[in-house]
This record gives sequence, structure tokens and C-alpha cells, in this order.
Amino acid sequence: MTKTAPVLPFKIGQGYDLHRLVVGQKLMIGGVQIESPVGCEAHSDGDVVLHALIDALLGACALGDIGDHFPPSDDQYKGMDSSAFVAKVLPLVTDTGYGTGNVDVTIFLEKPKLGPYKLAIREKLAQLLDLPLHCISVKAKTAEKFPPVGTQEAIAASVTVLLYLST
Repeated sequence: MTKTAPVLPFKIGQGYDLHRLVVGQKLMIGGVQIESPVGCEAHSDGDVVLHALIDALLGACALGDIGDHFPPSDDQYKGMDSSAFVAKVLPLVTDTGYGTGNVDVTIFLEKPKLGPYKLAIREKLAQLLDLPLHCISVKAKTAEKFPPVGTQEAIAASVTVLLYLST
């Protein structure tokens, strides 16, 4: 027997992504290109923040994960800008009757330092999600030289979203 869940006024989603860093690839973080000699090895553009955001949005709505919607085995997504993935996921969230309330992002990267880029990342996320800037938080952390992030082999991001019942 299946229970009927109550309609909740809020839902929380959490997403995480990690990519290997390699020489000669561009580094995209939160839809912003970062000046760096290394970038993400990935099927799409490897934007760990947007990938984690997508997983958080889909997870909050029990709609699977990024791989279910944009499988890396599908060549149509090769090299794709992850902002396009966000644009395709947002209507799925809206269709469940929820809107995005706020987003909290933590990026784990040893180098380059992200301080000069945090505002641009917040602005880009606010634009993609059609939210005011004060609803977007971006934090940058190092891994204190612990592998793989601390040894500059990888970048990771964790994103938490709060959705609110909009209907």
C-alpha cells in the first residue's frame, strides 16, 4: 500500500559534484569562466557548481539526478554549456508546484583562489534562477592539501537549495 505524502510548504535538495582537473581545458564554475591553466575533464563543460545545483533541484522534487536527464553517453551533450541544463531542469521543478527560494553553494578548490570570482558566480546563478542576489550564497574552501582537491587534482562543489510551494 502506498501512502499519500502531505504537500509540504518547503522542500530541501542537496547536490554534489566532483571533476578531475586537467591541463588544457577551460574552468567553468557557476556559469563563469575562471582564468586557470587547468579545467575539468568532463563530457559537458564540467561545471561542478551547475551540476551540483541541478542534482539539488532534481533531488528536492524526487526527479532523479543529472545523469538521468543528461546522460554522459549521449553525444548531444558533449561540450554543452551546463547553463542549458539548468534551463531545461527549471520547468521540471515548476511543474511540481515549487519555486526556488534560496541557494547555498560551497566550492572546494585549491587553486586558483575564487575570491575575485564569487560575486560574478552569485550574479550568474541569480540570473539563471531568476532570484535576487541576496538569495544566493557562494563560499570557497580549500582542502588543506588533502587529495584529490588539496593536491590540485580535482574540484568539487556542494549545493543546497530550498524550494517553496508556489501554487
